[in-house]
Order: sequence, then C-alpha cells, then structure tokens
Amino acid sequence: MRDAVLELERGRPLFMAILNAGPDSFSDPGDHSLPQLVERAHGLAADGAALIDVGGESGRTDRPAVATDEEIARVVPLVERLANHGLTVSVDTWRAPVARAALDAGAAMVNDVSGLSDPGIAEACAVNGAALVVTHTRIPPKTKGFPGYDDVVSDVLSLWRERSGLARALGLDEEQIVLDPGVDLAKTPTESIEVLRRLEEQGAPGRPLLVAVSRKDFVGALTGRPPAGRDAGTLAAVGFAAEHGASILRLHDVAAAADYLRVRGALAGHEPVSDDLELDERLRREPA
Repeated sequence: MRDAVLELERGRPLFMAILNAGPDSFSDPGDHSLPQLVERAHGLAADGAALIDVGGESGRTDRPAVATDEEIARVVPLVERLANHGLTVSVDTWRAPVARAALDAGAAMVNDVSGLSDPGIAEACAVNGAALVVTHTRIPPKTKGFPGYDDVVSDVLSLWRERSGLARALGLDEEQIVLDPGVDLAKTPTESIEVLRRLEEQGAPGRPLLVAVSRKDFVGALTGRPPAGRDAGTLAAVGFAAEHGASILRLHDVAAAADYLRVRGALAGHEPVSDDLELDERLRREPA
C-alpha cells in the first residue's frame, strides 16, 4: 500500500472502517461536513481501525449514480486531510477518475466493489503503488439483479482469477491485491450465506480476503431487522468470518467488533488474560 505494508495474521483480522462522505447512505445519513467526517475518522482509528474507507457514493440501487465530479468533490478533500493526518485511507469507488483523484490526494488503496468494471482503476493503482480490492459481482454498479449461479463460490473464484490477472497485466504486483467475495453484491441472501459458509475455500488464491458483512441484507433477511437494528447479527457474522479466514473486516461499528473479538478471543484462549485482571472502578457503573 504505497509506503505502508499491512501485516496480516490469520484469526486476527484488521478493521476497515466505513466512512461515508455523502448523504445517500442507507446506514448513516447524518452530518457529512468535512470537520465532522475528520473527527469521525479519528474516532474510528482510535477504536481500532487500520484502514479508513472513504466513499462518496452509496451502493444502494434505489438512488441514481452520483456525477463523477460530485463524487470527487466529496472524497478528495477528506482523503487529503486524513492522509495528511497520518491515517491509512482507502477510497470506495468504481470510477477511474475518482480513483486517480483520491490517489493523488494520498489514498493508499482503492476498494472497487464493481469487480474492476473500469480497468483504469488498476492502472491508477499500479502507477501509484497502491493496493486494489478486487470484488466479486456479476452486475454493473448501481444495478440490482440476481443472475443466479450453478455454484456461487466457483463463480467467485473464477472472476477473481480473471480480474486479478487483468490487474497484474496492467502493472500491479500480486502483493498489492486483496480479494472480496462481494457479500450481497449480485447475490441473494441465501447465496451470500453460502459464500460465507464456504469462506475457507476462497483462501485458495493465496491473497488476503476482505469480508464486508456490516448491516448487510442477508443479516436483515435472517433477523427481520432494518439496517440500524442489524448490529448484533453483524457481530455473529464478524466472529464467523474472523474464524474462517477473513484478513480484513469492513465495518460501520469498529468498537463493537473489536470488543466482540477481544472477549471471544479471551474466552477461547486465543488472547492472553493477566492473572491480575481487574475492572477499573470508574467502569463499574454508568457515569452520572
């Protein structure tokens, strides 16, 4: 990732925090002024995020695509500010002009959820030495559809081989590529669950897996809850993904995931527990 190297360890996934720089997100349509977004990014980093994933356009399909110039205007000032503050920034985009502008502003990774629909993104990453997330999907960006698969995991592996090969042909080193199975992208809830159940099989290409389960539709389908009510279901998916090969987890609530995995690891014996572990007295009750 440019001058940075992320060391990835099985069973100890890094957190990629979602930071929406536009008002059209299904999940957090709050204040999107630059000072508020910068403050939120630092809070997410303090909670344990190794990556801040800045997005200027929601992936929701019930809204029209944002104009390229508008997406650039949303993300570039934020990326520049965060990079200057020493945070490691990813940009969530499927457009090469946006990727180039964000990389010029200091982004270290492009999170392309379109499956490299625009090969110019790979070229931009190669020129800048940045990392690239290659995501599985069979539907164009901002389009809802379920093409169906004879075997959804086989299709994931097939598309990864094709698009990773294209990225390498355009100048990326294999060590710059991260793979995302695209949970909920051109997949029914049942297909997304199948992808997660068989996550171990998707380690075959030998690249790190980025898994995005936060407040996803499959969680809503299982629990019958809208996005704001899916955090408990998200944590169940986080625990499963961490155990079965995820290297990076893309999340809204980093603090909750960090707490969940810390406690889970301690109980399972994977995390050290001091013999003199004590509760800080200030944490015994809620502050007045």
